[in-house]
Amino acid sequence: MEQETRIAVIGIIIEDRDSVEEVNRLLHEYGEFIIGRMGLPYGKKRVNIISVVVDAPMNKISALSGKMGRLPGVSTKALYSNN
Repeated sequence: MEQETRIAVIGIIIEDRDSVEEVNRLLHEYGEFIIGRMGLPYGKKRVNIISVVVDAPMNKISALSGKMGRLPGVSTKALYSNN
């Protein structure tokens, strides 16, 4: 039985460059759910900003966002569609 999916945008701000490799590894691990990704390096503030659009079961979205948010110097927030 196929799980119901939701569309979500996960916002990611990376302040610790040492965490970039692990963020990319996690995004690759969840790649089957990713619709699109936009990354912006912001040198003035020394951060990287990534927005990832996913279509996935709620538990997968929460797991990805949570795993990244536990990395040093990484903040995440997920915004879910209503349907």
